[in-house]
Amino acid sequence: MSWSRAVGLALGIAADRLLGDPARWHPVAGFGQAAGALERRVYADDRRRGVAFTAVAVGSVTAAGMLAERGTAGRPVRHALVTAVATWAVVGGRTLGREAAAVGEHVIAGDLPAARQRVRSLVGRDPSTLDADQLARAVVESVAENTSDAVVGPLWWGAVAGVPGLVGYRAVNTLDAMVGHRSARYLRFGWASARLDDVANLVPARLAAALASVAAPVVDGRPVDALRAWREDAPGHPSPNAGAVEAAFAGALGVQLGGVNHYEGVVDDRVRMGTGPAPAPRDIPRSVTLASAVGRGALAVAAVVAARRP
Repeated sequence: MSWSRAVGLALGIAADRLLGDPARWHPVAGFGQAAGALERRVYADDRRRGVAFTAVAVGSVTAAGMLAERGTAGRPVRHALVTAVATWAVVGGRTLGREAAAVGEHVIAGDLPAARQRVRSLVGRDPSTLDADQLARAVVESVAENTSDAVVGPLWWGAVAGVPGLVGYRAVNTLDAMVGHRSARYLRFGWASARLDDVANLVPARLAAALASVAAPVVDGRPVDALRAWREDAPGHPSPNAGAVEAAFAGALGVQLGGVNHYEGVVDDRVRMGTGPAPAPRDIPRSVTLASAVGRGALAVAAVVAARRP
């Protein structure tokens, strides 16, 4: 099934590029709703309860993926199609690029209220007081991190673990977005989801950073600058994974990311990454171009890895 897995991943990425996310009945949204209902039933300010919640939520969809994988064993065409559908359902490259471009268009047109409203689909920080350059930084940072989460991560886990890897990774990533915050409510309950997401992204984030470094010339950047920012600046980022990707993007784009963010009244002053100027609105489409190149590189790596699996 190695070749059928590689073909399925490629078909799924093609479907995402052509169609974008499913307009209705999105499986990831459905999982989020189910996980939210489960959280309301089992929530307690306790790590053990959070571990159980994470195990049930992730384990259930991973088990469903295993059934789909086993049900298509020995049927390569069917296996490729099932892998393609699962890939299409969990990746989000086109939507990420579309949302980033839309914010960029509002900023360039001088419509900051519209840009601040639209950027909420990409970032968790408070955008109400962001100026044009701050909006550009928010978008570039989101494009970098979400290229890893929504494209490279699913492809990597799909390559090494097939359909269970695809759906299981997306479940982990979704739970981290839902309960993995360092807030009073989720500091203990969301600990397991956050740590599992850290583990799941150890390889994908570094693969995304490496690909961004290699692809730097497509945005007139230098691989050496991306590698230097990754090596020197990423360790200061609060996330062990997002820092690697954001630093590599900063170096590749020749801009400086990081700085002060506001999250629900909490001020977060993050490490500066890169040595260039702050991002400007013109850097938003450049970041989308770089993200597309990273996605293509990730698909090539995933196809090779999948094809070599027994």
